[in-house]
Amino acid sequence: MKTRTKMMGVIFAAAAFVFSAAASAKDLRLGLIVPGTHAWSVAATAMGNDLRERSDGKYSITIFPAGQLGSEARMLQQLQTGALDMAFMTTAEITNRIPDFGVLYAPYLVHNVKQAGTLLNGPTAQGLLDKLPAEAGVVGLGYGTAGMRLMLNAYPTNSIAAINGRKMRITPFAPVKDFYQLLGAASTPMPLPDVYDALANGQVDGVDADLELVWKLRLYERGSVLVQSNHMMFPVVGLVSGRLWAQLSPEDRAMLGELTKKHLNNLFGQYTAIEAEMLENVQKAGVKVVPAGPEFFGDKLQQWETLWLKKAPVLADLRREAESIR
Repeated sequence: MKTRTKMMGVIFAAAAFVFSAAASAKDLRLGLIVPGTHAWSVAATAMGNDLRERSDGKYSITIFPAGQLGSEARMLQQLQTGALDMAFMTTAEITNRIPDFGVLYAPYLVHNVKQAGTLLNGPTAQGLLDKLPAEAGVVGLGYGTAGMRLMLNAYPTNSIAAINGRKMRITPFAPVKDFYQLLGAASTPMPLPDVYDALANGQVDGVDADLELVWKLRLYERGSVLVQSNHMMFPVVGLVSGRLWAQLSPEDRAMLGELTKKHLNNLFGQYTAIEAEMLENVQKAGVKVVPAGPEFFGDKLQQWETLWLKKAPVLADLRREAESIR
């Protein structure tokens, strides 16, 4: 009888331990606006798998891609209230709250995603992350990137003059708005899922995008000319709710920060291959590719630079860093 009682005690103790571990386990909700097949979503999934393994099941991540939780503005609000734990978010929405982040979109700051990786891990870009807790209520854990920006247009685009007066779908934030305003275009913000039909029905004449979006959203079916300008990088930042961060132990903060930065940084190498693959796909689909460098934009680039040096003087520091890595 004593043996049986002792065995039952061991069983109940083990069950209590399992229940306690399960009760303390936390599933982190991570939001994105890009599709589930996008490289950012894939990186978030891989990070979640690593986090579950490293934490012995203490933490897991459920991702909500394709804007399931709303726009980036809405997700940022959820992060601030603690309703959302994490997000892989374009720095576009952050720029709307903290204008200094706009310098990351300086035209021809970098020429490719490899250079973007070096610059975004440098002192100026990393210093911008320090502004996030006080000014946005979130913690920035690191940067990744999408492909370099270019234009897919439904009209012949052999010179900058062709863009004047055209309706261009953009991500609605100041650096890009200013860029297209200087080009004479009518900036037309809209959610990514709406762009395909908008190109088809003439609601927009073109879109500022990257090769991955052009291919995976099948925009190439509606735009006949790809202006391969690579005129801006387009960073993504890994964010965690300030409320959640305050609850984490130093060890858990270090683990989450390390894994987030690791998987976002992996994107810099991945996009070199992604861009090459997507460009080949688009060309095979019959889209005309028009190579365009800084000379394509004439004096508009200097006009943008002059404007933004006044808005965010930190641009001068970032430009100096960029020139040193080319």
